Amino acid sequence: MKRSLAVFIVLVAASALGATTPNLTGQWQIHNSIAGNESDQACTFTQADNKLTGTCKAQDKDVQIIGSVDGNNVTWKYQSEYNGTPLTLTYTAMVNDASKITGSVDVQPFAVTGEFTATPSKPAN
Repeated sequence: MKRSLAVFIVLVAASALGATTPNLTGQWQIHNSIAGNESDQACTFTQADNKLTGTCKAQDKDVQIIGSVDGNNVTWKYQSEYNGTPLTLTYTAMVNDASKITGSVDVQPFAVTGEFTATPSKPAN
């Protein structure tokens, strides 16, 4: 009986811990504020366990994102370009809940940083 109770407690605790990680799968609207420049972009995320993939619209083309989710921490990045110079944008954030992501964005090789807010634009199917 004690063993059954212990197994039950472990399963409940594991379920509760898993429930705190929001699922980010769906379409998101990202508002960036980088070095005084404001911009908006649409992204589509697919989350499988702790892996985040998808696309973001950057300069009228879709770019592939790769990232990860660790509890309420999320990070993703993608490659783009500005005036012919290759860029890597890296987003790092804390997920407040499944309705808002806020964090910072780092633009390399220019060593420019900024902030962003993401909100769902369409629920996941």
